[in-house]
Amino acid sequence: MNRAGLRVSLLLLAALSRAGAGSPHSQEQEGEEPPHSHEQGPGHSHWSYEDQEHWGTNDPDCAGNMQSPINIDTAKTIFSPQLRPIQLSGYSLPASEKLRLTNNGHTVVLTLPESLAITGGYAQQYRAVQLHLHWGSPSGPGSEHTVNGHRFGAEIHVVHYNTKYNGFEEAKVQPDGLAVLGAFLEVGPRENPYYQEIFQHLYKIQRKGEEVLVSGFNIADLLPDNLKQYFHYNGSLTTPPCFQTVKWTIFNQTMLISHYQMSMLVMSLRNDDNRPLQNNYRPVKGLHGRRVLASFQTTLPPAKHLPADGDGLEAADRHSSSSFHAGDVLAVLFGVLFAITALAFLLYIYKHRSQNTRLDSPTKSKVIYTAAATENTA
Repeated sequence: MNRAGLRVSLLLLAALSRAGAGSPHSQEQEGEEPPHSHEQGPGHSHWSYEDQEHWGTNDPDCAGNMQSPINIDTAKTIFSPQLRPIQLSGYSLPASEKLRLTNNGHTVVLTLPESLAITGGYAQQYRAVQLHLHWGSPSGPGSEHTVNGHRFGAEIHVVHYNTKYNGFEEAKVQPDGLAVLGAFLEVGPRENPYYQEIFQHLYKIQRKGEEVLVSGFNIADLLPDNLKQYFHYNGSLTTPPCFQTVKWTIFNQTMLISHYQMSMLVMSLRNDDNRPLQNNYRPVKGLHGRRVLASFQTTLPPAKHLPADGDGLEAADRHSSSSFHAGDVLAVLFGVLFAITALAFLLYIYKHRSQNTRLDSPTKSKVIYTAAATENTA
């Protein structure tokens, strides 16, 4: 073999040796899969309030016709005298009982013992599972349901399951499986000591997955005193999987918390992306033929007829006083006749009693609730 042929042979051997040395590494690389190759789409293993348009893709119920929350148009609600006052049982817990308070990345959840139950107002009994809250941000309110287009500061939901089923997991897919009690939260003049039982622990669970044990207290204090006046409709869970199996009760009385407490709720927690957990509410959905029942007569006009500014209560009073009907005229006439009769009677009494005798004038009982329906559109 000449010198040129020997050089070609050596070059070929070197190339083959390099290829052989690299082959194990090449086979190892081909056998690996990218770490993101099995990641699920939005809403499958992970969902957020920023990708709500995808909820229905992985959870079909989220695109159904019986979704929650809704706007409650008081002018279109149907008074139902069959709706009895909600009755609660076992809601007062001793301080010795410890409850788990958790940041699940979407809200703050207080796990409740099954000793808590709805025993009146529903056809069947429902046992409590948990309660949680929905809120907005420093720039706006965050209740899920609205009344006459008005969104409240925040909203509490107490979730229950029908006792005829063997637990929440079985009940959540049944048409009558779940019942949720809801109430609106607004800023008031003073601290609410009952909500403070929760809010004082929020700094301990700032990140997703963190939890803390809190002492038991009367859970009923988180709900209105007036459990007689409420709205009722059939709807869904407001987060995936959005099962359309919830009988909703939304109380007409609003709960008041201080401005500082609302700020604590809005600013304390972070979501699973380690960003501020805010605006964790779902926009209202269409009724699609559903009826909204009311346990009381709703005589207030819809919000679109109210003045755009000013106090909601005063606006409602101004509006209602300007629209007289025949019944109102008769009521005024009877009132005048009653006043004349009462005046004559008082004069008669005055003539037959001494100068020092005084009549006690009757006092009107105080209003014990703040009607959610009276809030005007923000």
